[in-house]
Amino acid sequence: MSMDDNNALPRFELFTDGACSGNPGPGGWAYILRDLETGEENVLAGGEAKTTNNRMELTSVIEGLLELKTRSRVDLYSDSQYVVKGLNEWMDNWKKKGWKGSNRKPVKNRELWERLDEFRQQHQLVCHWVKGHNEHPENERCDRLATDAIEQLR
Repeated sequence: MSMDDNNALPRFELFTDGACSGNPGPGGWAYILRDLETGEENVLAGGEAKTTNNRMELTSVIEGLLELKTRSRVDLYSDSQYVVKGLNEWMDNWKKKGWKGSNRKPVKNRELWERLDEFRQQHQLVCHWVKGHNEHPENERCDRLATDAIEQLR
């Protein structure tokens, strides 16, 4: 696909966050998916009774990307270095090493990373790290939705 083809892709912004009360413990995830052409937003949150913060961070991204019906360019905004560095820096090496990290141990949450890798092959993902709890409007909103999802589990 040429660069011009990538410019013709539908464009979205995906804001995500995950939270956990205890690690492991009850967890929540949330996303805001914004269509940049129409300005429409799809917002969703959910949770799990016993999980980890990292799993919720990954789940928020997966759930948001599941909403896309066609190949798209997605600007992903996350306050999770685990998510951003995993997608931008670590994943290709993990795959080359048979899903093992630099410590030669199996990558944690492999099934979630493999799902994200499928999305990475389908969509043009551009990952951006945002500082959490720093008055970034969408990040703050996702954080509230994720923590509300935890409260609904109790």
